[in-house]
Amino acid sequence: MIILEGGCQVSQGAPLSGQAIALRMLELAAGGRLAESARDQVLYVLRGQGRVRLGDAVHEVAADTGLYLPGGVALAVERGPLACACVDTPAQGRPDARPHLARRAEKEARPTGDRWYQVLIDEQVTQFVGGIPPGRAPDHYHQYEEVLVILSGRGLMWAGRSSAPIAAGSCIYLPRRQVHCVENTGSGELCLLGVFYPAGSPAVRYPA
Repeated sequence: MIILEGGCQVSQGAPLSGQAIALRMLELAAGGRLAESARDQVLYVLRGQGRVRLGDAVHEVAADTGLYLPGGVALAVERGPLACACVDTPAQGRPDARPHLARRAEKEARPTGDRWYQVLIDEQVTQFVGGIPPGRAPDHYHQYEEVLVILSGRGLMWAGRSSAPIAAGSCIYLPRRQVHCVENTGSGELCLLGVFYPAGSPAVRYPA
């Protein structure tokens, strides 16, 4: 793991954790189960296809599917395997919170400058997929705590004046209000998964 300025963490698949959110990678085989947690859990299927039981409902799932499990809800894999990124966040605590899933293919891509994003899960936590063209945007910060998983492409993760190389499979933790930038050093688009808490719009950023 590499620790950058301000406590920004960069790793290649290793678990990351901050004050409010934590990221881990899961390999869920058929017959496997993600147990109930006191915290909310947000998953993104990176690879594989199968069938899961989410609360009382059964769903067919494949890569590029987001799943939301409020605190106290388990996930059972009836057919797999599934490789997932799982983010734990503080529980919503709402009695009407229900588990559900979102397929990326069914979500609108929204432009923001020369970039785009698709919001999959938008509860008290936001899960999105975004695209970054070659180059480096101005440094900025957010009012939320965030984790990123690089889905494709290569580049540099900047935190203030420090940086670390990133590529497909790289995982990043960004503390709240940490000045940062993802630089795309490749010739094609860099695609990433982002999850942040508390919820909001991926388009909102504050100049450094």
